[in-house]
Amino acid sequence: MGTGVFITLEGVEGSGKTTQAGILADALRAQGHRVTVTHEPGGTRAGEAIRGIFLDPKVSLDVATELLLVLADRAQHVREKLRPAVAAGEIVISDRYSDSTVAYQGYGRGFDLKLLGELNHLASEGMLPDVTIVLDCPAETGLARTRARARGNERGPDRFEGERIEFHRRVRDGFLTIARNEPGRVTVIDSTRERAAVSADILDAVAGMLKRR
Repeated sequence: MGTGVFITLEGVEGSGKTTQAGILADALRAQGHRVTVTHEPGGTRAGEAIRGIFLDPKVSLDVATELLLVLADRAQHVREKLRPAVAAGEIVISDRYSDSTVAYQGYGRGFDLKLLGELNHLASEGMLPDVTIVLDCPAETGLARTRARARGNERGPDRFEGERIEFHRRVRDGFLTIARNEPGRVTVIDSTRERAAVSADILDAVAGMLKRR
């Protein structure tokens, strides 16, 4: 995978990924690292166009269409941004990656997990994170945060924020199952606590991974 490092942040809606990705990037830059922060869906020009379709609740999407859009976004993201940045020796932090596909389209939507694994491998060319942080909170807590934010921004819920609570509980269970199955890669951090405490735990997990490399 080159000389750089690939970190992903995962979790349910409102778990704090975007905020913590920025905090982590600032902390790593302060230590002298070169850092790229990106996200899925999006992260590239093509990805942002896909993201606009993907998250718009007014655009009706079949479940298979939703999945294929996610995979198309990832394929472009890996080839255009992730691999080049890691090969250049940067620390890359991505807000969502392939675990989100397993959690949302697999556990949430009910897609076959084995098939998803094969499709994820195809889209990503087998590129795996060095460490994944799952920011965990109850689905109800995360949705309350996102809905409060949406009211503040005077926008409605996106495709996933508008789903029933049962869907979000399945997604959370999916992330926790992934963590149990891959403890060497995935660290679960309670994101219901104060922001500074969550940030400190994330930085500790990343520092531990960097020391082991």
